[in-house]
Amino acid sequence: MARVALVTGGTRGIGHAICLALKSKGFRVAASYAGNDAAAQKFQAETGIPVYKFDVADFDASSKAIQQIEKDVGPIDVLVNNAGITKDAPFHKMSKEQWDAVIGTNLNGLFNVTRNVWEGMRTRKYGRIINISSINGQKGQFGQVNYSASKAGDIGFTKALAQEGARAGITVNVICPGYIGTEMVRAVPKEVLEKNILPQIPLGRLGEPEEIARCVVFLASEDAGFITGSTLTANGGQYLA
Repeated sequence: MARVALVTGGTRGIGHAICLALKSKGFRVAASYAGNDAAAQKFQAETGIPVYKFDVADFDASSKAIQQIEKDVGPIDVLVNNAGITKDAPFHKMSKEQWDAVIGTNLNGLFNVTRNVWEGMRTRKYGRIINISSINGQKGQFGQVNYSASKAGDIGFTKALAQEGARAGITVNVICPGYIGTEMVRAVPKEVLEKNILPQIPLGRLGEPEEIARCVVFLASEDAGFITGSTLTANGGQYLA
């Protein structure tokens, strides 16, 4: 029977590519989203992948949604914690709301979703958890104290949980993408991209969402069974961890 994968934030950008890649490899995929109903319905119509609307920052909503997903699609074997937001500001201008919103989604969201699949994975003695962090969780970034803190927390979450999951047959790994050519990044003015961003990347280009998706597919596969607690950097050489 095909393994079931849940991709949070799965209807756009990197999440969209991850869903398609997992489906192409025979996984039964479900995608979550938080707010863009039009994009989600378009995604579902085009891919045939069912979508579920809930806020990963809300534990009870996450629990309820995961129960429904497992009823509809099956027990979740692979969890890709991809949902994330930014609310950038220099720290002296950063509000408590900006801090709480980013930590709530990007870090608390990992707990809220993972906790609700963890017992099932432990019972079945199998699981793959793949967290999507960021290059800025490794090196920091001006104007992103909240985002960098949340993404650094994702890395610590991964390393600790990997030690708990190992004996239960659950691997936990994290991917740190660099600048990826999503809709958000491609909206950056061309002159800023060419003068300030691309020169920092030794490969001289943005990454593609499909390149991150291929990393996820490998870590979700049986071939990656001896890899856990690892941080996979995919940033074109911009930051060498």
